[in-house]
Amino acid sequence: MDYAVIRSGGKQYRVSPGDTVRLEKLAGEPGSTFAFEEVLLASGDGGIQVGKPLVGGMRVVGQIVRHERAKKILVFKKKRRKNYRRKQGHRQHLTVVRVTGFEHGTGA
Repeated sequence: MDYAVIRSGGKQYRVSPGDTVRLEKLAGEPGSTFAFEEVLLASGDGGIQVGKPLVGGMRVVGQIVRHERAKKILVFKKKRRKNYRRKQGHRQHLTVVRVTGFEHGTGA
């Protein structure tokens, strides 16, 4: 396989073996393996397989490298001439995953 498109945390990511991706927080300890069951598209020697909505029997396997937090973003609300100002910060929890490969199983 050359690459695959997976869905995690409501977002889609294009991954290849050896890639390192930052995803929304996943359950698991650093060093453990994680399998992504929601594969939307797979590309390889046999061409491109497009899922309807998922590619049957396909899994992307990765290893959790670490958990981290993203840079802080500021959420600022204001209504002019009303003396209304609200400032709030947010740091998203992320998991860094190194993709180790693809697995083929029996299709559903």
